[in-house]
Amino acid sequence: MTGRSTRAGKIAEQIQKDLSDILATEVTDPRLESVTITRVIISGDRKNAKVLFVASSDGASEKELSAGLRHAAGFLRAELAQRLQTRVTPQLFFYVDRGQKSSERIEKLFSRIKKRAKKRALSAILALSFSLGTGVVLRAVKRPLERYEASFSSMGTLFTVVTYGEKKGFLASAVQLAFEESERIDQLLSNYKPESELSRINGNGAGRPLVISREMAELLEKCLDYSRRSGGGFDVTVGPLMRVWGFYRGSGKLPSPRALEQSRKLVGYQNLELDLDRPSVRFGRSGVELDPGGIGKGYAVDRMAATLRRARLGSFLISAGTSSIYASGHPPQETRGWSVRIRDPKDSGSTVENLYLKNQSLSTSGAYEKFFELEGKTYSHIMDPRTGWPASGVVSVSVLAGRTLDSEAWTTALFVNGPEWAAARGPAGLRIHFCLAVGGCAWVPSRD
Repeated sequence: MTGRSTRAGKIAEQIQKDLSDILATEVTDPRLESVTITRVIISGDRKNAKVLFVASSDGASEKELSAGLRHAAGFLRAELAQRLQTRVTPQLFFYVDRGQKSSERIEKLFSRIKKRAKKRALSAILALSFSLGTGVVLRAVKRPLERYEASFSSMGTLFTVVTYGEKKGFLASAVQLAFEESERIDQLLSNYKPESELSRINGNGAGRPLVISREMAELLEKCLDYSRRSGGGFDVTVGPLMRVWGFYRGSGKLPSPRALEQSRKLVGYQNLELDLDRPSVRFGRSGVELDPGGIGKGYAVDRMAATLRRARLGSFLISAGTSSIYASGHPPQETRGWSVRIRDPKDSGSTVENLYLKNQSLSTSGAYEKFFELEGKTYSHIMDPRTGWPASGVVSVSVLAGRTLDSEAWTTALFVNGPEWAAARGPAGLRIHFCLAVGGCAWVPSRD
């Protein structure tokens, strides 16, 4: 055996030992209580590890265990990185150990599982006996909550989740499910992926009504509602304008008057014919194109929050880049909520407002996010769908709402419509903050 193979074997043994310990002490997913790691095989470049496992017959199914391990893989790898004395921590891939099920080694491992379970039961019995025999009421010692943070790139942005709970392993599994939900929304709404449902709708043109998912139909109905209530300041059919202004895949360009006029004729939420009963959608004219830029990330954040709530997590913060944030509950020792800021649009290192979020969202649209300059004039990516030109006069808008979909959609509509419209006709129940090109930053008086 060469020195290299000996070294790989020792690393594999150490990973097996460490993973077993992490599963026993750090992971609280009940599906994984019966899992025992039987063997680890390291790839030649040590970047990947095949982890074989077995489980007791009275535990969860192999499919459930595989899913649980897959969801916890990121957390397990992060914990391994803190224990292994190696330059690279391998990616973990889990497989049922089918070739060893009848071996004496597996029986010994199962015996070890049973002994561990008996020790837990004995500890509980002894604690109960002590409390009954002495008349002393034992109270559970409340452990400090664990903090878990992770990030994931999806939908052209970086999603970050910070959450608190009793066990990091469980938090990691829940956060992984939330990231998978953001990937699912990307498959639904991406206009860069030809296989997405939104791309399929855009490719249908002005043909016959296209049958779509119930989820997509309900989301498009919300978009139409935003458009009607904002007088067209928000419009999901703004896609042709984003293309002609060069913001679809680039940093922007000034279009020719003819190209601009042709694109403007294709924009208008009235061209979107939606049937909620079937459900189906049809464009009123050929060339209409949906653009998810004003709602996609907000919708993803809301779906991720719903995933974490289903996992019974109450304290978490989700951010989609710098544009949208949703906060649930509050972190330990800060009952006011999660501390966030509204940045100064003219100086990213400065803050114009400090806030505490609790069970609400904050979204910001700014001219600084994507723009180009030509002959001393700045053109931002936020379009006025009614004129075909980038909105002007406003530098940034921030909106606080109960849902991230609402806060994100209304930042776009209010950026286009301006502070006077917001003060007179803005939706009740929102907190709205404007920063103007001339006039500074201020909150719009609430219409509650």
